[in-house]
Amino acid sequence: MITWMQRHKKWLVITIWISTIAFVGAGFVGWGSYDYGSKGGAVAVVGDREVTVEEYQREYSSLYDQYARMFGNQFNQEMADKLKLKDAAYKLIIQKNLILSFADELGLDVTNEEIAKQLVLIPAFLKDGKFDKDTYIKVLQQNRSNPTEFEASVKRDLLLQKIESLFQIQANAKELENLNKLLFAEDKVSIKILNANNVKVNVTEDELKKYWEENKNSYVSEPTVKLAIEEINVEQGAFSEDELKEHYNNFKTDYRQEDGKLKSFDEAKEDMIQVLSEKATKKEALKKYLKLKKGEENFTKEVEVEESKLAYSAEGLEKIDGAVPGDILKPFINNGNYVVVKVLNKGLPKPLSYEKAKEQVAQNYEAVALNRALEKLSNEELENFSGKSLGYVSRDSYEKIPELQPQEALTFLNKLFSSTEKQGKVNLGNKIVLYKIEDTRLAQYDESKNEAVRSTVDKLLNQELINNLIKNLENRYEVQSSISLEE
Repeated sequence: MITWMQRHKKWLVITIWISTIAFVGAGFVGWGSYDYGSKGGAVAVVGDREVTVEEYQREYSSLYDQYARMFGNQFNQEMADKLKLKDAAYKLIIQKNLILSFADELGLDVTNEEIAKQLVLIPAFLKDGKFDKDTYIKVLQQNRSNPTEFEASVKRDLLLQKIESLFQIQANAKELENLNKLLFAEDKVSIKILNANNVKVNVTEDELKKYWEENKNSYVSEPTVKLAIEEINVEQGAFSEDELKEHYNNFKTDYRQEDGKLKSFDEAKEDMIQVLSEKATKKEALKKYLKLKKGEENFTKEVEVEESKLAYSAEGLEKIDGAVPGDILKPFINNGNYVVVKVLNKGLPKPLSYEKAKEQVAQNYEAVALNRALEKLSNEELENFSGKSLGYVSRDSYEKIPELQPQEALTFLNKLFSSTEKQGKVNLGNKIVLYKIEDTRLAQYDESKNEAVRSTVDKLLNQELINNLIKNLENRYEVQSSISLEE
């Protein structure tokens, strides 16, 4: 994931312009080595504009939040540091201030009325559907801000939007039509599909042993766990009618039919007896647990088993997984009874001998050998290619290749249209598709696809314009920085 994020970081930074509103409710993220202490300090001067620490911190928090919302729990501070997110936030805030300096030069400004219109659109500041000043101030305080600072940041972002609007361009009708035809162009293609049925491999013992030697670290035993076990059976207790009625009156909402309706006393009686029996047995299990822990009694059973074969409830497995040898775990329910477990030992995975790994080695090597044989055959077949003509196909013509699964066909077509070769092959794992492009033509103009084409093209054009604007402004305005960025 880190690799993907590093590859797309520039795209994310360039396209995320309006970030002030996003910080509301997210709070600030920790700073580490970039903590400048005073909120009033400046981290840079761009033209005549000072970039404050507070502005820089908000940019980082917003960018961090963008990644966190995109990748969920997988994203953390360590990943942010590997991505040099602090540097990215700094570069982004410098770019924004270059654009704001340009707005100053053009004489653009944002009125208080425009700021007010933006504030009433932010859900965090609303109470009963209307903007509420007390809520507004409270939310800002929770995010370590105040109206003066926040409204200044809103003003900056609205000014950025005004500059961006000056550089919004759209493809004209003729360009759109031509791009529509080009993006959905069609190839006249012939194909031949090779699979495992087209080759035969004879695997020898020597080949298997050699493959195992080269990959023996991949063949290891499962981790094991050795446990001492004491089981306390749950037996139905004898409870008086009064005891059951008292319990029912206190916990009747716990006893429901499948349709959600409450069970009557008589309907819930059997369930109540089971619950009360489990509670009574739990007390006995806790007493047993304390005696076992103090060494006053001994466990009656020991087992050693592979971790994946432990037949316990999710609660039990979680407790055993987090325990270390010597730990005695509090009673937990398993198969209707209470269990007390002592973890005696945890065995690490060990390399398997050739004999024990042979079955898996043979299965893996056969797949490798088949793939090699397919590759060799595909090269031979390509030299004297003779395939089945599909006629003209586009990127979504998967139904024209019934010999492939729809996803396989789409993968093949995507790679076909990405290739610059008129003849070649596409490896789909257990299949190889040979192809030869006999002709190419522009697609018929399809007006229904215009919106998708327009959206893609407009984004590319406008992003390129903004990138070029920033490069120009870097030469136009002096940037005095107090931060050294890592390259």
